Amino acid sequence: MDFNFTEEQGMVRDGLSRLVREQYGFEERRKAIASAEGWRPELWAQLAELGILGMPFSEADGGFGGGAVDAMIIMEEFGKGLVIEPFLPTVVCAGGFLKHGGTAAQKEEHIGGIVAGSSVFAFAHAEPKGRYDYADLETTAKKDGSGYVLNGHKAVVIGAPWASHLVVTARTGGERRDRSGVSVFVLAKDTPGVTTRDYVTVDGRRASEVYFENAAVGAEALIGGEGEGLALIELVTDEAIAALCAEACGAMKVAHAMTVEYSRQRKQFGVPIGSFQVLQHRMVDMYTAYETAVSLTYLATLRLGSDERTRKLAVSAAKVGVGQSARLIGQEAVQIHGGNGVTDEYAIGHYFKRLTIFDSEFGNVDHHLKRHVALS
Repeated sequence: MDFNFTEEQGMVRDGLSRLVREQYGFEERRKAIASAEGWRPELWAQLAELGILGMPFSEADGGFGGGAVDAMIIMEEFGKGLVIEPFLPTVVCAGGFLKHGGTAAQKEEHIGGIVAGSSVFAFAHAEPKGRYDYADLETTAKKDGSGYVLNGHKAVVIGAPWASHLVVTARTGGERRDRSGVSVFVLAKDTPGVTTRDYVTVDGRRASEVYFENAAVGAEALIGGEGEGLALIELVTDEAIAALCAEACGAMKVAHAMTVEYSRQRKQFGVPIGSFQVLQHRMVDMYTAYETAVSLTYLATLRLGSDERTRKLAVSAAKVGVGQSARLIGQEAVQIHGGNGVTDEYAIGHYFKRLTIFDSEFGNVDHHLKRHVALS
């Protein structure tokens, strides 16, 4: 297994690391979260200018010829700075649907906007009663002439307040939870009949409840075959999980480093608390958990191009292992920081929140344990 990166990938990592370090400090992030917009559009434009938003797309699709490994590198650096800009829903999720299932016309219409930073997407898939089952859909898309009419409710749609477009899953046939009859649509957020209720999430991002009430779209909005979207959804969400694991690894690395540094400075009984053996052991456990998470993430990323079963096994293993590591590192970091760890003024509390929320995205530890067992 080759875990070495190319020279170009190393340059991307170094450049992005410098950008995050110099322009995405903790105070700048706090200001962005507290602002009315909730993010930094100027940084999004800068990412587009640097080619970051086009990195995972092939040259034929208007990108720079990268792939899943490039997305992993980008997400890991974003995790280090707790970057809130919607790279995952726009580039990884929406871009994934367009790459794997989009028509030539859909790619031409949307990928250029993603690469240029002018189009921002959100992935509306979760429903209040869905419990991580992509086939458990109450949202419907019924035929209306050559097009469709969407009705339903999507919950916790990350990045939707900033989005110009939505990628939506809906049932076009069959019964609830049937694997057949699931379809995927792409539409503008300002389509008549689409309304949102926006809010701030626990980890500082923005999300929306999205409601569809007789929202009409044309036949060109359908991505892939009608009723055949579940396999495509599982492929794209597996890619999203691998990228999400990389983000968590970046956050864990910084949380561990901050904890070690704090233990050297904080004194108790006249000596640094880092000199206490019991805390040294806990910080070693944190480091071991981080290294395990990195290995699982690399393996899952490299397995994305394998057959379906191999891909799913690797991705679920990573989601479980990284989720367990994220919980351990987040909780230990806060505990070693003591009362400072839960204040808004200290960065470690923000890393703890992001690592905690990670477990709930695209299936938690229990869900992926069950999927792994079912595939084994």
